Amino acid sequence: MYRSHVLVCGGTGCTSSNSPKIIETFEAQIKEKGLEDEVKVIRTGCFGLCALGPVVVVYPEGCFYSEVKVEDVPEIVEEHLLKGRIVQRLLYDETKSTEEVKPLKETDFYKKQKRVALRNCGVINPEDINEYIAYDGYQALAKCLTELKPEEVIQIVKDSGLRGRGGGGFPTGLKWSFTAANKADQKYVVCNADEGDPGAFMDRSVLEGDPHCIIEAMTICGYATGATEGYIYVRAEYPIAVKRLEIAIAQAKELGLLGKDIFGSGFDFDLHIKLGAGAFVCGEETALMTSIEGNRGEPRPRPPYPAVKGLFGKPTTENNVETFANIPTIIREGAAYFASMGTEKSKGTKVFALGGKIKNTGLVEIPMGTTLREIIEEIGGGIPNGKKFKAAQTGGPSGGCIPMSLIDTPIDYDNLTAIGCMMGSGGLIVMDEDNCMVDIAKFFLNFTVDESCGKCTPCRVGTRRLLEMLDKITSGNGTLEDLDKLEELCYYIKENSLCGLGQTAPNPVLATLKFFRDEYVAHVVDKKCPAGVCKDLLQYKIIADKCKGCTACARKCPVGAISGTVKNPHTIDTSKCIKCGACIETCKFGAIVKE
Repeated sequence: MYRSHVLVCGGTGCTSSNSPKIIETFEAQIKEKGLEDEVKVIRTGCFGLCALGPVVVVYPEGCFYSEVKVEDVPEIVEEHLLKGRIVQRLLYDETKSTEEVKPLKETDFYKKQKRVALRNCGVINPEDINEYIAYDGYQALAKCLTELKPEEVIQIVKDSGLRGRGGGGFPTGLKWSFTAANKADQKYVVCNADEGDPGAFMDRSVLEGDPHCIIEAMTICGYATGATEGYIYVRAEYPIAVKRLEIAIAQAKELGLLGKDIFGSGFDFDLHIKLGAGAFVCGEETALMTSIEGNRGEPRPRPPYPAVKGLFGKPTTENNVETFANIPTIIREGAAYFASMGTEKSKGTKVFALGGKIKNTGLVEIPMGTTLREIIEEIGGGIPNGKKFKAAQTGGPSGGCIPMSLIDTPIDYDNLTAIGCMMGSGGLIVMDEDNCMVDIAKFFLNFTVDESCGKCTPCRVGTRRLLEMLDKITSGNGTLEDLDKLEELCYYIKENSLCGLGQTAPNPVLATLKFFRDEYVAHVVDKKCPAGVCKDLLQYKIIADKCKGCTACARKCPVGAISGTVKNPHTIDTSKCIKCGACIETCKFGAIVKE
């Protein structure tokens, strides 16, 4: 028994901030102080509060040390672990207290969250199956194989109200029932871990922090649908997730939780990992299956649907990581437990990767129906630097923007669809007054153009034409007629593209046109970018009354566009200016503006 446990985040974010060296230093310092029999260091998955990484949590006190550096470790070991004195300067500000450390669950970031899919992330060592088992791991699988018939398992999933968390929101139990109803000599289960949305890292974090829950869920799905083999399709850019999946699969096989005759039930199930090469289109289920088969990742026409003819032409059930991550809890705690959370048509919780212009960037899991305002102002800690909230992008390149006027919208599938947005896989990018919404639409469309597989003309050619029109608008050459053509082309692409990538690619354009049309009009009529982002529509100007003639801006200008004498106002030659912004960053007197 150890008297103290030191949990260090081993997710990708903290790993990139040197958490492996922090762990190594903790172990060396603990050994040096002779505490190795009293204190255990554990590498966990993501705690969620990524903005404060590297994160170290010490139990039993529950001290949340944030932004820990290697050089801080000796002080934590000496003061906290050896002398029992908490290192106040390293505590997360909100947990500081004169009497005792405030529990994490009572902080603004955590108190409105409900962790189901993320229940073990930041809690257990993902590379130790015994820790997963200690937290009720594989109990759900045991219950299914020893107490429930396949159709009973499917009914529980149906009754829970769980819908696909990959973006489409299709009822999970119904999808499973379709595969179960088809007779075949071989069926498959596929986990979609090809998380490609810019700014999204939900699935990666689950795989890194709790890989066994995915293995357990996929095995349950196999039992329920009659499948004996599964594939986890994960992008190769997730090396930590891949490594931990490999370890988890090997451990599960060693304990007889994967393979032949699991729990003596006569049920066989095996799992394989398939690495993706980073093609965004492979997030679409038929393209993903085509890639697993060893072919170029391109979507197939539907019907037939995968439940009838999927992987290798056999009935297949495909769900994404977060969907599967909910399954063990639903089976273990019951359908009513999961259905008690969320809204009438969107049960349970949803994981979001919160990023952009927000104080608390990181991973959050909230009950469906939580408002966008609660996520941004309370959980997210608000917009930094006193800026105003402008919009939130949900669903990545396939989604839309929620404006300030709709900030009190409860987040669930139907509410987002009603305002022209979508849930997507869970990326939530927050924007402030300094963001240009035309530029945002262009950014996502540029991504979609690059990621189109090229199989169908509406997507391959249509998205490129959209991008060309947006380029024309942001360069100051657009017309009001272009806005009508832009909208018309968006609807044509949506209606005629083969797969979900093309069908949803115009969404960021349509959403910004709907809620921020005035910005488009400003670009084409006034030839101005209200947010001061689109370079072709900007001019840099020096305000004579504020200029002190310090010459700092002139010395910094890379093209010699600024001239003037010492202690006299300077001027900018707009014909030479490349609008790099170096002068604004250099000026200490606020004398340079862009307009």
